[in-house]
Amino acid sequence: MKKTYFASDFHLGVEGRLSSEAREKQIVRWLDRIAPDADALYLVGDVFDFWFEYKKTVPKGYTRLLGKLAALSDNGLPIYFFTGNHDMWMFRYFEEELGIPTYREPIIRELGGKTFFIGHGDGLGPGDYGYKFLKKVFNNRLCQRMFAALHPDLGISLAMYFSGKSREGNKELATFMGPDKEWLVQFCNDYLDTREVDFFIFGHRHLPIDYVLKNGRTRYINLGEWIHSNSYAVFDGEHLAVEFFEQEQGFVFGK
Repeated sequence: MKKTYFASDFHLGVEGRLSSEAREKQIVRWLDRIAPDADALYLVGDVFDFWFEYKKTVPKGYTRLLGKLAALSDNGLPIYFFTGNHDMWMFRYFEEELGIPTYREPIIRELGGKTFFIGHGDGLGPGDYGYKFLKKVFNNRLCQRMFAALHPDLGISLAMYFSGKSREGNKELATFMGPDKEWLVQFCNDYLDTREVDFFIFGHRHLPIDYVLKNGRTRYINLGEWIHSNSYAVFDGEHLAVEFFEQEQGFVFGK
């Protein structure tokens, strides 16, 4: 049976348990492994630690991943790319060069008779007002033009510096804090008051999470990240599971 795969938060461009280059090669190995039985692939944000498309320039590197995605897309695998808080300045490069549609807001999809709410997760739920303000600034066309006026060497260097600072500020969130403090759990529970959903699929949180929401049926799945855990989710048409690639079975919060 063909399967649908979900992954996020590769954060290519920064070091982790592996170097960025070694992690990129690992991701390509994962894509090679899942390709034979994949019906679709959803890349749910922060694939890159930073991305900005100048008119004639894109960030250096990532050729192995980009080439593999192009080959999979050319061979007929539907791939869907979501911007995250680190690569929100992805514009039309993936669509024009790889044939991969890019989404900036969550979407709802019916898969195997189940309703999926899919998005990166940044800016959803209560709180985090500072980031929500910054997101509006970063999405402002004038601000984007001002950044584009910087030489790429300077602009990308500055952005990578502040991207690293952003990750350092989130280190205290390295454990599941319970439904009353998890903003995405609160968002999901509130959303269920207005519409039925079977699965919420998010990234952003950097924790593999499989949590049953207030109705006792709907599951909030967080895809985790690939800096350390190499976690992803797979749906076989009936069952959805969080799995790990090339390492011992990791810990899934909420189960």
